[in-house]
Formats: sequence, structure tokens, C-alpha cells
Amino acid sequence: MHDILISGGGVAGLSLALALRRTFGPQLRVAVIDPAFGSREANVRTSALTAGSRNLLGAIGVWDRISERAQPILAMKITDSRRNDAVRPLFLAFDEPLEDGAPFAWMIQNRDLVEALETEVTSAGVEIVRTAVSRVTDQGRAVEIRLRDGQSLSAKLVVGADGVQSRVRRSCGIETIGHDYRRTAIVATLSHEESHGGVAVQHFLPPGPFAMLPLIGRRSSIVWTEYADQARTFLSLPEEDFLAEMDRRFGPSLGRFSLEGRPAAFPLRVYMARRFTSRRIALIGDAAHLVHPLAGQGLNLGLRDVAALTGALAKQLRLGLDPGAEEALASYERARFFDTAAMIAGTDGLHWLFSNDSAPLRFIRDLGLGLVNRMPRLKRSLVREAAGLAGDTPSMLRGLLP
Repeated sequence: MHDILISGGGVAGLSLALALRRTFGPQLRVAVIDPAFGSREANVRTSALTAGSRNLLGAIGVWDRISERAQPILAMKITDSRRNDAVRPLFLAFDEPLEDGAPFAWMIQNRDLVEALETEVTSAGVEIVRTAVSRVTDQGRAVEIRLRDGQSLSAKLVVGADGVQSRVRRSCGIETIGHDYRRTAIVATLSHEESHGGVAVQHFLPPGPFAMLPLIGRRSSIVWTEYADQARTFLSLPEEDFLAEMDRRFGPSLGRFSLEGRPAAFPLRVYMARRFTSRRIALIGDAAHLVHPLAGQGLNLGLRDVAALTGALAKQLRLGLDPGAEEALASYERARFFDTAAMIAGTDGLHWLFSNDSAPLRFIRDLGLGLVNRMPRLKRSLVREAAGLAGDTPSMLRGLLP
């Protein structure tokens, strides 16, 4: 029998496996179940890693592998305009580092992060099961996982890190609450003539935000929110016409653009599991929640789950207690449920506040942005919150194993 089985080898699942291995060593029997381990297709998606997430990755020995491929975000500029406005005034800018002088976030391509995690997990000797989960069954003192190849595994605790369509979540009857935005995120990687200077730009337009996010070199990632039917039209355009539409939204400040690979599209929705735990089950990452990308917090929420669950398990295991015990899982859920609900409410509210063309509402929100921009102490507090360093921060988000 395993102590802990992790279904899903994405960023959250692999980070948890490494955190457990670094904290408890090989005597804790942990396995990751994922048929795609080591053979994922390359994609264009990128993520913003907050300072707290960077600290966690440092604690589990991954940051050094990716630091040269991570672009520091030195400033964030926010505008609010219509697509054809000739002038897009700056309403809010975050351009101060954290107290220790470090950037508040870094941009990285997801494939680089997953590859580094897979390499480190393999080097650490974590057991990998390269097949899919078919069924999860509560056996009282353990959970049994039936695999697609006919094998069965059992563990004291099963962690669902298996994404939006989580089989673990569905197997234990946990429902989700949320809605579809009826919008699509167009994601692409671009090369450009001028340097971005480490500045991320977010234009709020009626369909949703258009974000230009800096990558290493003269390269950037776009996350362009559009109505679903219009997104399909833009994705069907020849490269020259696609770039022309993109240029109308961003402007010429970085010179001529060229695409690196084909753009991709992802439907936008939001949800949260009604519970993050069941008997001997815990959910982390996208299995537990999905948020709008406008604040760049999706992956970071998953890593906060990892920090909280590792901390809760450490208290149990160091006393020689059962990692799947109700008190450990209750501690994890208390730590993450309301924090996640607040993040979802905040990003959902921002989406509905900014994704419209109401003149009175535009005046009110732009006035609010301008006032925040004139309050340095409030801005520093917001940056610290976004960096994952505010409040009762788990030790791993401070770079320390529990």
C-alpha cells in the first residue's frame, strides 16, 4: 500500500510530490499517476509565477532549473479603453519591487516549468505510474484506485490533481459551482523588434482584457480575451491579418511582430468545488478551482494548495499519524477554501466590472484606478497580496519546507 497517491502530473501534482519527497524522504511512499508524464505536447501557454510561488519552487529544488528561462516582471501597466481609441491613458501602474528588492512576479512558459518538474521528480526517485485512473473507491481505511490497464493501487490518501475534468473529484461525488463566461482566451507567443523592458501591459477592452506579458528576450505572450464567435474568426485569419488585428488592440510600441507557432484558444469559465476534501481524498489545483486569467493567479492558487496540504500533512506525519485522517484534511480545507473563494469572487467581479462599454461605469472604474495609483501604501499592499506574501503565509511560500 502507498501512503499517498497523486492523480495528475501537472504543475500542482508534481510540485506536491516533490514537496513530500523533500520533506519526508523516501520512507513516505508516494506515487504520481499520469499517462502523459514525459510525453506532453508543447503548447503556447504561459504563467505568471508570484514571489510566493517562486519561493516554493526554490524550496523543492526546481527554481534553479528554470530561473534563466523566467522573465522578471518589473512593472505592470493597466489601461481602460475602447478598441479604436487613439489614446489609451495609463490609469494604474505597479512598478516597485518587494521589500527585499525582488520582482513581484516572473513569466515562464508552462512547458519549461513542467519539464523541470518532471526532471526533478525523476531525479528524486518519485514513483511514476504511466496510465490513467479509471475508478476511485473508498475502502474505509484506504482508497483503491483502479487503473485503465487493469491494475489496482491503494493508499491512505489520494490527491486529485487531475485538472478540470478530474476523475477523482467526480468519483467521490464532489460537485462544482461556477459559470461559463462565453468568451475565449486567444494565446500566442510573439517576437518583436523592440525590448519590452520587463513591463507587462493589460488593456481592458469591452470583451475582456488584452494582456501583453514579457518573456525572455524580445518575446512576449499575449492573452487576448474575445467573444467566443469572434475568437473563432480571428483564429482562422492568415498570420498577417491576425497580427494586424492584434496590433489594433496593442499598438506599435514594440515594433513589428511575428508569431512563434500557431495561436491557441481556451474557453473561459470559472468554478470551485463545493468541498476540497472527502474521506481520504484531497483536491488541489484545477481539480478544485478554475479562475479567470486576468489576475494571473490560476497556477499560483494551485501552488498555494500544495503549500497548505504539505503543511497539514507534516503535522500528522511527524506525530506518526495517518495522512488521510479527517483532522489533517479538515485543516487543509480550512486553509484553502475561503482564500480560494475570495480570489474567485475578486477576479469574477473584476471581469464583470471591466468587460463592458458602459460610459458611467467606465468613469467610475477609471476614477477608482486613478485614486489607487495615487496611494503608494495601498499599491504596495496590493502588490504584496498579489505576490502571495500577505497574511498567514505557509512556510513553503516563504521558501522553507514545513
